[in-house]
Amino acid sequence: MHLDVQDLRNFYYRSALGRAVQKTLREELRKCWPEAKGQTVVGFGFAVPFLRPYLEDARRVTALMPGPQGVIAWPQGMPNVSVLCEETLWPLETGHVDKLLVMHGLEASERPADLLEECWRVLGPGGSALFVVPNRAGLWSRSDRTPFGFGRPYSQSQLESQLKAHSFLPERHLHTLYQPPSTRRFWRKTASMWEHLGGSLSMIAAGGVLIVQASKRVHAPRGPGLKVKVRKPLEALQPAASAQAKPV
Repeated sequence: MHLDVQDLRNFYYRSALGRAVQKTLREELRKCWPEAKGQTVVGFGFAVPFLRPYLEDARRVTALMPGPQGVIAWPQGMPNVSVLCEETLWPLETGHVDKLLVMHGLEASERPADLLEECWRVLGPGGSALFVVPNRAGLWSRSDRTPFGFGRPYSQSQLESQLKAHSFLPERHLHTLYQPPSTRRFWRKTASMWEHLGGSLSMIAAGGVLIVQASKRVHAPRGPGLKVKVRKPLEALQPAASAQAKPV
């Protein structure tokens, strides 16, 4: 179930908790993608808060928003790059995307397998995809105060297995959002401390969000012509060799 785009916008841009989430996730995503100079960057779902760092140097940035969610114009004060689209039928050419960010998209989809096939289709050879989903073991998936409390949460093994089943190769995973999903002043003031301690606390407290970086796995081409093999290629030379061996 997709949340309404207005609710997502209000969370990320008009609430203290949403702005804290935006800051934390953006720092983690930049670890995977420090730059995108001259590349085509696409976000699906509600990825716009995390695409802004690439607007300056990327060749093209596009924000795809599914019909059930709705769309908003973005970025403010600049030419719009947001597009309303079918969830599993994107207005993009095959194999032309260098970087693909799926945020509030996979866990909300009623057709995750078809969605992953569309992700695979648009991603180019050597391209990189980031899938950001609620962590099944984290606190954020259990609270409906944030967008991470809606849809289908994943464990790391569940997400990576699903990606592998659709010809993606998981290469890296990150856990983040160790701060509680609370608006109380104490938790907001200490949010950065909890994120800093997150790695050492991972044994007793799971991060609320799981990020998996994956590449497109391209299978070897198959076709009738490739099945023809010459088992003994030197046999073609035997008649000539036999002729030369005959006495004159």
